[in-house]
Amino acid sequence: MAIYTLDPLRDPRWPEFVERHPSASIFHTRAWLAPLRQTYGYEPIAYTTAPPRAELSNGLVFCRVDSWLTGRRLVSLPLSDHSEPLTDTEEELQYVLGFLERDLRRENWKYIELRPLRSSPGQSPAFHKSRAFYFHRMDLRPSLEVLFRGLHKNCTQRKIRRAEREVLTYEGGRSEALLRKFYQLLLLTCRRRQLPPQPLKWFRHLIDSAGDSLTIRVASKEGRPVASILTLSFKHSLVYKYGSSDARFNSLGGMHFLLWHAIQEAKRSGLHEFDLGRSDLQTPGLATFKDRWGATRSVLNYLRCSVSPAPSAGTGWTMAIAKQLCGRLPDNVLIAAGNMFYRHAG
Repeated sequence: MAIYTLDPLRDPRWPEFVERHPSASIFHTRAWLAPLRQTYGYEPIAYTTAPPRAELSNGLVFCRVDSWLTGRRLVSLPLSDHSEPLTDTEEELQYVLGFLERDLRRENWKYIELRPLRSSPGQSPAFHKSRAFYFHRMDLRPSLEVLFRGLHKNCTQRKIRRAEREVLTYEGGRSEALLRKFYQLLLLTCRRRQLPPQPLKWFRHLIDSAGDSLTIRVASKEGRPVASILTLSFKHSLVYKYGSSDARFNSLGGMHFLLWHAIQEAKRSGLHEFDLGRSDLQTPGLATFKDRWGATRSVLNYLRCSVSPAPSAGTGWTMAIAKQLCGRLPDNVLIAAGNMFYRHAG
């Protein structure tokens, strides 16, 4: 078998293949890949055994990250919680991984990273575990009544009812006004967590690219935004990607209010699952929060093939520096730091 490459943003076969493959997610789509290139300059590339003009039967999609600060690398995929290799057999997967392993030195990549959700290249010893996260998925097929009963009574059901008593107002859509409300809450959250915010242009590009599959939801109390989430949908799945809040009003249950709204809307749209994303092992509070929604927890392992025998620290040191600075910077400087940081941290 030969290995071929294609540009998933230009090759007309890619969107049809992603729509057809049962393991594809929103992160494989042009709706996600195009903003990665527009905002950060990451260059998407897919590897396949299908010759040019032949129907695609498999594909591993990556972004080429070329940074003078953190090195040249191939990542599947930057800023994405997971990216399943879209292969149907273990033989196909091993063949593509073998090619990539040889390509590592030819292309002078610092490392190649996979973020598989289900498959594991167990027969490819060159790929080692580099990072691990918790991953949560919620089955939306039961009725709303059954889903609500499955929520933690004290920590989740009670918060939803508190939000209803507080008469929080709900807005959903993709307008510039909603984006601004979301982004102001994101700045508060990033400062609290000592993280650089992704630039506003990233979200604008994502809205333009994803269209109706993206929804910003905002909860407000007496006209003041108190919580916001951003979700994406693809096929039968709703994906929770970003959440932010004003911590002074967390007791009102704004996040619970919005997530329950998202679940109800997903049910009305016929969606089958709610992808609640990854959580750091070092911050068990977020994983516990997701557990209390009745979601199934699993472990998500990222894998790397690198030139050096020891696992690469990757962008960990840049994140450590960012954490030292982000809690102290004014908003305009914090935003500028995010603009620079994510270009190198993919």
